Amino acid sequence: MKDKMDEVEIRARQWLIERGVTVDDIADLVFFLQKKYHKNLTKEECLKNVERVLAKREVQNAILTGIQFDVLAEKGMLEAPLQSIIETDESLYGVDEVLAFSIVNIYGSIGFTNYGYIDKEKPGILAYLNDKSSGKCHTFLDDIVGAIAAAASSRLAHRARNTE
Repeated sequence: MKDKMDEVEIRARQWLIERGVTVDDIADLVFFLQKKYHKNLTKEECLKNVERVLAKREVQNAILTGIQFDVLAEKGMLEAPLQSIIETDESLYGVDEVLAFSIVNIYGSIGFTNYGYIDKEKPGILAYLNDKSSGKCHTFLDDIVGAIAAAASSRLAHRARNTE
């Protein structure tokens, strides 16, 4: 699949891995969201849907933008007050969620409910990304990963509905 990717997609995927997130981790989130709705759901089907979401340029741009802000905050390279807002993932700062909504919106309104649920539950990789004790800043990345899973879940739900 890598031979079909352009530089932006390759870099977005590379940055996810460098920040500790694999496609498999995101597929686990999709499985978590959809297992009770699809009796014969497989991990492979979840992976396929995550791959399709990651192939979207809007998603790649959101990944690159969000990770860049997280890294800059980690290095203390943002101006005040933005530095402390992002560094502490201030609860009233919603730009990270707005960026995530750009991903969620790709596959319709079901993505918003999937995203809201997974953002509250924080299963799997999301628990790691929300752990402030790691010394890493994932203010944007946790929402982006949740949004990718929500979008892939929505894609899966739409496709399943079309085959019923």
